[in-house]
Amino acid sequence: MIKKVGVVGAGTMGSGIAALVASAGIPVVLLDIPGQKDRNEYAKRGLERALKARPAAFMDPELARYVEIGNTEDHLDKLKDCDWVVEAIIEKPEPKQALYARLEGLLKPTAIVSSNTSGIPMRVLLEGRSEGFRKRFLGTHFFNPPRYLHLLELIPTPETDPKVLEEIRRFGERILGKGTVLAKDRPGFIANRLGVYGMVQAVRLMEKHGLTIDEVDALTGPLLGRPNSATFRTADLTGLDVLKLVTGELAQATGEDFTLPEWVHRLVEEGRLGEKAGAGFYRRVNGEIYTLDYRTLEYVPRAKVDLPELRALRDLPLRERLPKVLDLPGKYGAFLRELFARTAHYTLEKAEEIAYDLVSVDQALEWGFGWEEGPFKSMDALGLDRLHALLKEHGLEAPALLQKAQGAFYQDGTYLGFDGAYHPLPKREGVISLKALKSEGKTLLESKEAALLDLGDGVALLEFRTKMNAIGEGVIRMLQKSLEYVEEKGYVGLVIGNEDPRAFSAGANLALILSLAQEGDWDELALAVRQFQKASLSLRYSPFPVVVAPFGLTLGGGAEFTLHADAVQAHAELYMGLVEAGVGLLPAGGGTKEMLLRFTQELAPYEEADPFEGVKRAFNLIALARTSTSALEARKMGFLRDRDRISMNRDFLIADAKRRVLELAPDYRPPLPPRIRVLGSEALGNLRYAVWAFREAGEISDHDMRIGLEIAYVLSGGEGPAREVSEEFLLDLEREAFLKLLGTRKTQERIAHTLKTGKPLRN
Repeated sequence: MIKKVGVVGAGTMGSGIAALVASAGIPVVLLDIPGQKDRNEYAKRGLERALKARPAAFMDPELARYVEIGNTEDHLDKLKDCDWVVEAIIEKPEPKQALYARLEGLLKPTAIVSSNTSGIPMRVLLEGRSEGFRKRFLGTHFFNPPRYLHLLELIPTPETDPKVLEEIRRFGERILGKGTVLAKDRPGFIANRLGVYGMVQAVRLMEKHGLTIDEVDALTGPLLGRPNSATFRTADLTGLDVLKLVTGELAQATGEDFTLPEWVHRLVEEGRLGEKAGAGFYRRVNGEIYTLDYRTLEYVPRAKVDLPELRALRDLPLRERLPKVLDLPGKYGAFLRELFARTAHYTLEKAEEIAYDLVSVDQALEWGFGWEEGPFKSMDALGLDRLHALLKEHGLEAPALLQKAQGAFYQDGTYLGFDGAYHPLPKREGVISLKALKSEGKTLLESKEAALLDLGDGVALLEFRTKMNAIGEGVIRMLQKSLEYVEEKGYVGLVIGNEDPRAFSAGANLALILSLAQEGDWDELALAVRQFQKASLSLRYSPFPVVVAPFGLTLGGGAEFTLHADAVQAHAELYMGLVEAGVGLLPAGGGTKEMLLRFTQELAPYEEADPFEGVKRAFNLIALARTSTSALEARKMGFLRDRDRISMNRDFLIADAKRRVLELAPDYRPPLPPRIRVLGSEALGNLRYAVWAFREAGEISDHDMRIGLEIAYVLSGGEGPAREVSEEFLLDLEREAFLKLLGTRKTQERIAHTLKTGKPLRN
């Protein structure tokens, strides 16, 4: 079992790996070469870099205390009790080999050693090492930033002990939250070999087809099923120096052409290395983004590519979108067809050389480069007949692997092996696929907005299906039907979760709320808010356990549903917040009530505690619309309780939530509705003064002040003496305050602005 990890090399990757391991609660020793004035200077700098990194490298900066720093001359013996040592030093074989020679006589016999090299062959690194060392050695290639990119490529050698490989795979998946892929010991492994080839092709074809950087990024992002950063923004984030280094190494190691245009090399020479240097393919000028004109190497105002034909395609599923994208007219279509043809051809040619199966190829590009679907799934989406024609159009021979395919690379739960036969898709232990459940006929109830699925063992799952999983009338109606179904059919409990890549739920359906407000349909709005509150409470008071499995964006109403669950099984990357104040409202699905209840209950056992501290804490959380940057921070903020659990790996989230239901079910009893202590006029006076002081200091607007006063009124329980009230009393106050604010012109302007731009309006 891995209980302590050593990382040698405190550069960007090494410090990022150390931060990830520490975020998982594992002690880390972080070493680097000695400095001159301060012997630990470089390791210290690495730790400081990780603490200052944006996006944050640590899930909670306080966990940096798990990291012990030192240098490789004075403190190598700190690695003696480590169970796994990751080498992440300079990308040259000789220093790595010298380090391994020193480690071999120092580490305990069971210690695993791995290299984070991005491409140096393992066989080269192992020259001169003993049989015992070789058995405990492999490549572990993390992707930058290690916290956020899901992929961890494992590169075993023929001598790597299978037990060592399995131990690292298990630790990587369950403890560090990575998606692990076995790669062959070939230059660039899987993801970089194919991903970097695609980037080089995009740069070259941009010149050939006369496109701009803005146009290429508009075409090679979500339109193709790739991340928003597309081609050039991704390169800026990675670093142009890194791109130059990797392409040079791949060219030298493979003998293939990875040449970048001369103007890219010139940018590197001039220090225009991307995000870290303030300029690369893009540059920010007075808050505005400017784009490089590669012909002049000058920056020009960014030109958004927003053509009607592109807008019409964006929201289509990939299988419908991709064929139409490649049919775009003019230079855009010509560019995309050639890019797809060349990258698909290269993938088909190299897959067997670099991977053990094509499933690993797809996973590597999905997890390492953020593709919606990997290259083989994308080829299936296009259709193999169309792919044959596309290759022929560009003078490319159909590779042997394509000729082996019988209509598709994936068929009915099988995939095409390199041997030409179809094999069952590998089952990942502890992973539940909702997509697979649907294909197996496990859907119990279904509507356009949501569905109820059978997870097995008497556990059901409610899945939202709206855009960004927004909660509206249809979702709430399906929730009520699902709760009734689970009880009537004798299921033991319910999970609420989904497989959306971005959002558990971005909150209530703001467009519908604004429309009803503008029409003046206040009775309908009051009923809708009451129904939302009822739905939240039903999660808590149903006669069986309800476990919510939030991840990613969990905002507004999505957060309120989460707060009312019997238990939460959250993904570590949880961005949770009651953000209604940002659109001129307050949480009215039980969120305001719930935060007051939680924080006052926390203080109740301490007679000397000031009860106003709980009120103030809830006010600050709601009025400032604070959002967590991880599940660990969500716990500190009060959105998660001590009994709520965290899954480091999103792939295991649904299965972990199901397990939690099964734990709670045997002796489950719903809780009694609580009585809540409110402080009345005393708390309200304090909060009113604080809001007024912020307005006087010019830190908030008049409308911000009004929102703050409404939040204060609810959290104080209105005017009057301190007393105990029911949940219903506070829910009534929530609803009244929500409708009052919604009736104001400024709140409606805020909602309209957010719906149009995705950004808050301060008016």
